[in-house]
Amino acid sequence: MKLFYKAGACSLSPHIVLREAGLDFTAEKVDLAQKKTESGADYLSINPKGQVPALVLDDGSLLTEGVAIVQYLADRVPDRNLIPAAGTLSRYHAIEWLNYIATELHKGFSPLFNPKTPDEYKAIARARLEQQFSYLDSVLARQHFLLGSRFSVADAYLFTVLRWAIALQFDIRQHAHLAAWFDSVAARPAVEAALSAEGLK
Repeated sequence: MKLFYKAGACSLSPHIVLREAGLDFTAEKVDLAQKKTESGADYLSINPKGQVPALVLDDGSLLTEGVAIVQYLADRVPDRNLIPAAGTLSRYHAIEWLNYIATELHKGFSPLFNPKTPDEYKAIARARLEQQFSYLDSVLARQHFLLGSRFSVADAYLFTVLRWAIALQFDIRQHAHLAAWFDSVAARPAVEAALSAEGLK
């Protein structure tokens, strides 16, 4: 398998999951502005959407969208318990978290990264994200991870977007449980390896 990524982008989530899963893979960086891969290939010929992540499977087929990719990877290694079994209520809770992170958090950061966003709207976007951080803090006050006692693909995704919060000078330390969760995830060997491979630590 080959993962196409941009350092620190949402593709960090499947990168972490690949390492947690212990699967064999290679990774290639993408210049999203130029739509070129590190080896000089036309990225649009690989992924016509032009976004990351993209996962090219061993048979040459393509899988895109981080939420789909992490579920595919986790299902490849059920013994790693990175996602509950298909058809169980716990699995739907995992999908619920992945969807929440994608719509309420991931999408919520978009205006903050856009230099054309008016300052008054950025303030509204920041306030909305702070509300979500407070909610997450209340959840993590009761349990170690988003799905309870085990690290899952949802935690990999949340960790990825919370890194953006820190880069944008959000003070997640005011949310003690969320901050403690972030530190514990950051210390996982697979997470450290993914960050190092992307030049992020």
